[in-house]
Amino acid sequence: MTKRILVVEDNPDNRILITDVLASLKYTVLVAIDGEQGIALAESEIPDLILMDLSLPKMDGWAAATQIKQNPALAHIPIIALTAHAMVGDREKALQAGCNDYISKPIDLRELSSKLTHFLSDSEAES
Repeated sequence: MTKRILVVEDNPDNRILITDVLASLKYTVLVAIDGEQGIALAESEIPDLILMDLSLPKMDGWAAATQIKQNPALAHIPIIALTAHAMVGDREKALQAGCNDYISKPIDLRELSSKLTHFLSDSEAES
């Protein structure tokens, strides 16, 4: 069964790049353009993994990740923060919000692929 990844990203160029890469890797891609929509899609679709931008309209990625992790039905879903916030402390802030990992932009596609393999193979082992 194809793994489903929710991409929460407001920037159209980044969204296209990420979704194209994920599609080429044979993942099913779900897309949200803000934190509120990301939470709603996570609740309705229960993806296998979430790639979460942190600077989002309506509700930022930190708040959205926190809300997703507080929902017992969604808490098991790994969240990887994708962000231009690469200052000292930003990684820790993302992890405190509930993200399982962190990738700074511009995205290194090998790093992204490696992290997807890691988290999605872990979720297969739990199934």
